[in-house]
Order: sequence, then C-alpha cells, then structure tokens
Amino acid sequence: MPLPPTFDVRLVEKRQISPAVRELTFEREDGVTFAFEAAGLSRHARVHLRRGAGAYICGEESAMLESLEGKRGLPRQRPPFPAQVGLFGRPTLCNNVETLYWVRDIVEKGAEWFTAQGRNGRKGLRTFSVSGRVRDPGVKLAPAGITARQLIDEFCGGMAEGHAFKGYLPGGASGGILPATKADIPLDFGTLEPEGCFTGSGAVVVLSDKDDMKAVALNLLRFFEDESCGQCTPCRSGTEKAVKLMTAPHWDEPLLEELTQVMSDASICGLGQAAMNPVKQVLKHFREDLV
Repeated sequence: MPLPPTFDVRLVEKRQISPAVRELTFEREDGVTFAFEAAGLSRHARVHLRRGAGAYICGEESAMLESLEGKRGLPRQRPPFPAQVGLFGRPTLCNNVETLYWVRDIVEKGAEWFTAQGRNGRKGLRTFSVSGRVRDPGVKLAPAGITARQLIDEFCGGMAEGHAFKGYLPGGASGGILPATKADIPLDFGTLEPEGCFTGSGAVVVLSDKDDMKAVALNLLRFFEDESCGQCTPCRSGTEKAVKLMTAPHWDEPLLEELTQVMSDASICGLGQAAMNPVKQVLKHFREDLV
C-alpha cells in the first residue's frame, strides 16, 4: 500500500539536539531534510523537528501536542484521546523515540532476534539512563528485565568508590524509591507496580548510604512544585503544600497521606497523580531517615 503524498513525522526534542539528530533533520528552505532526500524518501516523508523548552509536563502526550500547536503545554481533558482528536484536531499517534528506534532493526533482523534478548522472562532491549552513585553513569543499552543490581554491577562498573548501595529510583522522579533489598526486581513494565513504583522511561537514579532519603524526597517534591503546569488545583496547590510540610523538622504523616490521596485521585495528569510517590516510598522503606 503506497504511503500518502506527505507523511508527516513530528518530534519534540527537549533541551539539546544531538549531532546525529541534527544531521538527520537538517532542513533546506523547502523543509526537505537532506538525509531523507538522499535515501529517496523525501517524496512521501517529512520530518519536522520541534525543539521544546525542556518542560517536564510536555512529556505528557496531550501537553506535548498543545506545545506543538504553539500553546502552553497543558494536559488536555480526555476523552477525546489523541488517537481520535490530536495534533491540530487530527487523529495522532504518539510514540516514544525509543519505540521508533527499534523498528528498522526488527524489520531487518526479524522479531525473533529482538525477542531473543532479555532476562528474567522479559523480551527485547531497553535503554536505561543511569545516574547517581555509580562509577560509570550514562545511557546503557541492556536486556529488558535486567535488575537494578545487575545494571549497576555489569553496566556501570559497580558503586562509586566509598559508597554503599542504599536505594534507587527505578523510573525517574515520579517512579518511586526502592531500597537496595528490592534491587533484584526486573526493571520492566508490570514488575514494579506491586511495589508502588514503575520503570517509566528507564531513568534509574542510584542512591548510597551517604544520601538522606528525607532530603531526596524533598528535592523531588520541589522539582514537581516547579514543574507543575498549574492547571489543576490538586497538583498546583498540593505540591506547594507538600514542600511546606516536608520542610518541617517532623513530617505530619496523616496530613501527608491525606494530601497524597487527594492528589492521586483528583490531579488531571500523571504528574500530580504520581508526585507523592517519593513520599510514600520513604515512609514505607526509609523510616530511619525521618528521625
């Protein structure tokens, strides 16, 4: 089946544009990219690169669509969903760049090659952005289903000198915090949810015995307070209230738990719904740091 005359692919690249992406999407005045033209694809494919300002909220797909349309990056009410009414009112499929990255290899090498990768009963490959108290941080290509302990030992050279493994964030700021005793859970979709966490986009932050988990949670809530788009009251006021409560010498746990429930139930998008995950996990796993 032939592709339509113009098949638009729109990307949002936050903060930095890598040299490889810049080379691929360098446009002439007529909008045709050199790389696609050289490959004979410019007749039916156009790549439009839209550089965002780095707003965390624009990781939410409907907020990203609003930003692409030149508006403030505010999440939309659903339904309708983007696949029904998306960019400029047209049906839109939103995909993570990592998903699209593997299409060529799967087509060329076959699905069997891809599914042969993986550990602990999971299939495929994933990229993990590992930061924190490890010897060799960075973006790591690893088997899907790898555990945090395996990721640290096999791909990051172990813990940084003088640091003992204490805990980790399996999925970035909103993915929760788990102790080192739970570092043998596969980092994949559906494996961490029973622990109240998730792997998200694979941003793993490794923490050590030199990190105060109370301070870590406060730092994360300050981040959410700053990145909240402000559209809905539970998130806008909730993150601000949480920061005030957490700066007190002793946390008011019943009030924090009540605030967590309200934000989880009533926030319009995942930012507000998951913002209190660090608080819940610190209360559950790191009570010694609350003294």
